[in-house]
Amino acid sequence: MNRRALFAPTLAIALTLGASPGRAQENAVVRQAVAAYDDLDRPEAIRLATRALRERLSPTDRVRAYEVLGFSYAALDSVRQAAAAFKQLLLLDADRDLDPGRISPKITGAFTLALGQVLVVRHVRVDSASFIAGAGALAIRFTITHAARVRTRIVGALGEVTVDSSLASGPDSVRWTGLLRDGRPAPSGAYRVIIEASAGSDVYSRALALRVVATAVDTLAHLTSLPGYDLLPEMTEPPRSWRPFGIAALLTAGVAGVTLALENPKLASPSPTPLLVVSGSALLIGGLAVARKPAAEPNTANIRYNNLVKEQLAKQNAEIARENARRRGEMRLSVRPDKSAGVRP
Repeated sequence: MNRRALFAPTLAIALTLGASPGRAQENAVVRQAVAAYDDLDRPEAIRLATRALRERLSPTDRVRAYEVLGFSYAALDSVRQAAAAFKQLLLLDADRDLDPGRISPKITGAFTLALGQVLVVRHVRVDSASFIAGAGALAIRFTITHAARVRTRIVGALGEVTVDSSLASGPDSVRWTGLLRDGRPAPSGAYRVIIEASAGSDVYSRALALRVVATAVDTLAHLTSLPGYDLLPEMTEPPRSWRPFGIAALLTAGVAGVTLALENPKLASPSPTPLLVVSGSALLIGGLAVARKPAAEPNTANIRYNNLVKEQLAKQNAEIARENARRRGEMRLSVRPDKSAGVRP
């Protein structure tokens, strides 16, 4: 066996266990078991790890001890015992994975065998989401190591609901619409998504803490006008009429003609001065009539147009009122994982 192949498992376990000399909470016997494995003394590593498991260990040290057992048995070709150790490891830390690029095939093979024999829920994932309760949904993803009846629930102090209950195996996902068992949107508060898997006598569950913030859905503002359709003035000034001035001009022309006729020496006539005064007055009156600003009058076309615009505006506001009535019964939920609580078995 070449030196590189010999030390690959040693490097792998150091990376996997994340051993650190400064960890005060590490059990002394577990530390000795890790050291024995690094020194390639597999039987001593097994003896020390087994001894440590009889002591009162923290969850982290218990995982370390089972991992030393699994690595050591696999290195000694005791696949059944290695798989048994890895099964206990997975029951304590279901999300544990091994990097096949760093770990020897014998170890990864025993680990894969354990995955197929133990029932656990792995890699529970919930992304932050914001949606309308009952319309949108929150995706909940997870992996089941082998076929089992899986029930997913949302549980909180203010209510709960069963999201899904079905047979599943391998990667799976369910969607929560944000409604509780009684059909109402989930109020703001702390919740847990609980995933329970059962197959015969094997039962396993995981819980992930969630934080839900419920807010009212924004309503729409009523319209005061239709974009692109401004109301037109209903009273408008009629166009100026030149008719009075035309009449005055015709009258003046007639007077001028009469005046010229009266100036003919062959005709005997009185003085034309009164006629000139009359024609001048008529012309002046006609000019004043044209210059005077006409009074505003109702514009029938504009009134009909405005009535149509107001009718359409009223219809759209009625639709907005119905939409707002619907929105007042809705809640927007913002859901995020509560990382401070983490995922618990």
